[in-house]
Amino acid sequence: MEENKKLMERYWDKLTSEDLWETVINASIEILLILLASWIAVRLGKKFIKKVFLIRVRSPLNHSERRQRTIARLLQSVISYVVYFSAIIGILSSLEIKVAGLLAGAGIVGLAVGFGAQSLVKDVITGFFIIFEDQFGVGDYIKINAAEGTVVEIGLRTTKINGVTGEQFIIPNGAIGEVVNYSVNNSKIFIDLQIATDADFEKAEAVIKKYLETLPKIYKELIAAPVFLGVQNVKGTEVTIRIAAETLPQQQYGVARTIRRDVTKLLEENNIPMAYPKMMFYSKDEGRSE
Repeated sequence: MEENKKLMERYWDKLTSEDLWETVINASIEILLILLASWIAVRLGKKFIKKVFLIRVRSPLNHSERRQRTIARLLQSVISYVVYFSAIIGILSSLEIKVAGLLAGAGIVGLAVGFGAQSLVKDVITGFFIIFEDQFGVGDYIKINAAEGTVVEIGLRTTKINGVTGEQFIIPNGAIGEVVNYSVNNSKIFIDLQIATDADFEKAEAVIKKYLETLPKIYKELIAAPVFLGVQNVKGTEVTIRIAAETLPQQQYGVARTIRRDVTKLLEENNIPMAYPKMMFYSKDEGRSE
C-alpha cells in the first residue's frame, strides 16, 4: 500500500513540476508557430506560382496555355507536400523525438517496399512524361480507354477525368495507353438536312449561303464561314443537303445545333418544304393508291 502511495506521489510530482509544464508550453508554442509558418509558406508559394504562370499564359510568346496550367497545379501540389513534410519533421523534433532514427528506419522500409512497388514507379515515370511531353493538359477533353471527359487534374501518379454525366475517372498513369485528345486541333462538323425532292433547290442554296456568310460576325467559335457543300444524297422523296463548319476545339456541337435550327426556320419561311416521312396505302379491291 505504501509503495502504491509513493508511486502515485512520484507521478503527481512529475505532473505538477515546473520543468514539465515549461517543456509542454514551449513545445506547444513551437508546434503552433511551425503550423502557422507552414500554412503561410504554402499560401504564398501557391500564389507566387499562380502569378508567375499567369504572366506566362498572358504573354504573347506563350504557345501552350494548357501545359502552363498543368505544370502550375503540379508545382503547387509539390510545394504542399514538401512544406508539410518539413513541418512534421519540425514538430517531431520539438517533441524531442529522434528524427534521424525514424528517417533511417523509414529508408530501410522504403527500400523493402520499393521492390514491390514497380507499378507505382511506372505511374510516376509515365506521369512525368505526360506532363513534360504535353500529351494532354488540364481542361482538355480526352478519351482514354473507356474514360471520356475533361481533365481536371494530372498528378505524377494518377490522372482525374470528369465525365459528361458527372462521373469522375481516376486512372493510374501507368495504365494510360492510347489517348485521343479532342482539344488540340480545331473541330469540324457536318450538318445534314433533308428537303423534299420537289423543293426549289436553287432557291434553298441561295438562302442558306446568304445566311452562312453572316455567322462569323455573330459566333466567335467559328474559324470561318460555314460552307454549303450541296446535295449529299438522294433517297426516295428526300434530298440530303450538307453544310460543313470549322470551329474552335469542342465548340462544334453548339454551333451545329444553332445552324440546324436556323436553317430549318429559314426554309419554312421561304416556303421550301422539308422532307417528311410519307406512307402509301393501297386498296386490294380497287387496286389504286390513296
